[in-house]
Amino acid sequence: MYRIEIIANKSVEEDITQALEQYVPGILYTVVPLVYGRGGNDRKLGTTTWPETNFLLISYIEDEQLLAAKAVIQAVKEKFTGEGIKCFVLKGE
Repeated sequence: MYRIEIIANKSVEEDITQALEQYVPGILYTVVPLVYGRGGNDRKLGTTTWPETNFLLISYIEDEQLLAAKAVIQAVKEKFTGEGIKCFVLKGE
């Protein structure tokens, strides 16, 4: 089992969740809808100076679902190249 954490711009949340639901059958996840932070290139703080925000999606998936989940995130990254979409994978119990 793996824990995946996806942090991305709020503007691509629907694209990511829909694609995961379509290509990772039976996926269950939790979304933290408003996440502030600083990435490699910019800040997303929800302020006047840095108005954008992120969201966080957390899911525990079976080993055989990992490649499909990674492929979904890669496809969304390629579609939205400037959005700073990150996916972290941890071995879960």
